[in-house]
Amino acid sequence: MQNNYGQVLSFKDSELILLTFKTMLMQTYSLLFYVKKTKGNSDLSAIYLRITVNGKRSEISTGRTIKTIDWNSKSCKIYGTSSQSKILNSFLEGLRAKMFESYNYLLNNQKIITCESLKNRFLGIDVRKVTLMEVFRDHNNQIRELIGKGFAHGTLERYETSLRHTQQFMQWKYNISDIYVSEINPAFITDYELFLKTVRNCANNSAVKYIKNFQKIINICLDNEWITKNPFSNYKSKIVIKDVRFLTEIELERIKDKIFETERLTTVRDIFLFCCYTGLSYSDVKKLENDNIKIGNNKDKWIKIRRTKTKVEANIPILPIAEQILQKYSSNPRCLNDKKVLPVFSNQKINEYLKEIASLCGLDFDISFHTARHTFATTVTLNNGVPIETVSKMLGHTNVRMTQHYAKIQDRKIGDDMDMLKKILNKKEKLKSAVK
Repeated sequence: MQNNYGQVLSFKDSELILLTFKTMLMQTYSLLFYVKKTKGNSDLSAIYLRITVNGKRSEISTGRTIKTIDWNSKSCKIYGTSSQSKILNSFLEGLRAKMFESYNYLLNNQKIITCESLKNRFLGIDVRKVTLMEVFRDHNNQIRELIGKGFAHGTLERYETSLRHTQQFMQWKYNISDIYVSEINPAFITDYELFLKTVRNCANNSAVKYIKNFQKIINICLDNEWITKNPFSNYKSKIVIKDVRFLTEIELERIKDKIFETERLTTVRDIFLFCCYTGLSYSDVKKLENDNIKIGNNKDKWIKIRRTKTKVEANIPILPIAEQILQKYSSNPRCLNDKKVLPVFSNQKINEYLKEIASLCGLDFDISFHTARHTFATTVTLNNGVPIETVSKMLGHTNVRMTQHYAKIQDRKIGDDMDMLKKILNKKEKLKSAVK
């Protein structure tokens, strides 16, 4: 394609011209000068400029007043050939040209053209530009103030990590430390995901979670109309369901019977085992106090605690192994000082020590603290005949579907259940034979 000067245009330039032409066809834009009689003196009229975009109108005062009889409503000009008339008509044409220039600027920069945006551009009014880091930090500060009032500290840590990843991405991709939210487009999202999976080496599920955190920030921008088009509108991501690892009975016994040389590994092993037999998560066992230990109707001890994550109350009968661990640490100085039942280290330290424990016990996979919760749901309860509805209640889940992610039925349990079914079917066959 060539322009009017015979220059060959690139494909990109040609595409931009076609896009601009299509946009102009899709939009209706008009400009009109008209007059309004002044209050108190109908002989004088003020000149106004009216712009119309897609059927919506907005008016701007030109700041000029003329005699009402001097206005030509057909040509939208001032009658006469006097020097004053020529100066005023030239002034109006200058306004027309300036408005058209403002329209072209918005069009060529692919901005949304409305009466308001056109008027603001014409008058030189800058719409407040909001930056991504400004919104992100404000969001995180709000969460910080609401910790313990609907948000956990882990939520803040997650969003702080997301903020750092976003900053690193912008530096990596654009060599900038911030960006106006109005400039975020779909390419920004796909490039960010690529950055997380390659440069940050995040697994698919981790990358998707960081993108979802970022999407919340974009939703805030959309709600406040700082962004007019959602960059996530065509974005699709999918969490990959992974098989959850848990300890088998043999592996659980191996950890239980292992004698460790250091007190720190022994303590972490005990806390981990306690959660294998109660199903408590890290955040719940860390805050567990003596007030959470109650005597149930059957005279046995129960743990009654409102879960940190879901705020649902979990009621768990204390099994003998868990009771022994509680007794072991009942006079521990740290427990007495902190008024907690177990001396729980930081989550990071515990997971670090659990890797050591897994290695010393000869396990072929790394265990994390969350492995205890999966082990309780599967090995300790479900595979010993406890109904999934009961397991769900003890885990503090809001529905059984959540529990199904934790609880995996082992082949041994399937075999036992089928053996029971065989016995029932054999008994029925014998009864039929006896009747014949």
